[in-house]
Amino acid sequence: MTDVDQKPDEPTIGRLVAEASRDISSLVQAEIQLAKSELKVSVRAGGIGAAMLAVAGFLGLLITVLVSISIAYFLVMAGLDPAWAFLIVAGAYLLLAALLIGLGIVMLKRIRAPKKTIETAGKIPAALKGDPGGAARRP
Repeated sequence: MTDVDQKPDEPTIGRLVAEASRDISSLVQAEIQLAKSELKVSVRAGGIGAAMLAVAGFLGLLITVLVSISIAYFLVMAGLDPAWAFLIVAGAYLLLAALLIGLGIVMLKRIRAPKKTIETAGKIPAALKGDPGGAARRP
């Protein structure tokens, strides 16, 4: 087909490729802008949520201190000397901390390497080369 045979209204392949490229480029840019705006909202909400959790944690710490003092004063009202009452409360927290440390150590010792995942991940390079069982057949 020559330029004479082509109608003036029909687009050329070059023009079609250029238009498609331009359209894809503008689509990608629009998607990037959409992702940025969505991430801004998510990051703002995440920051506010994290701040609220931090404040709640601080208030929980204050509550723990106040409840500890209250328990000690209940022991004083039961007839104990204030020093002993506060020492008993501190000892209870010491026992609780020791228990949590022990349980934490036991839980940490249960951590194992993901053997099946490591095994299958080792087969991926051979599979990509076209040898599905190659990693398993190696000596």
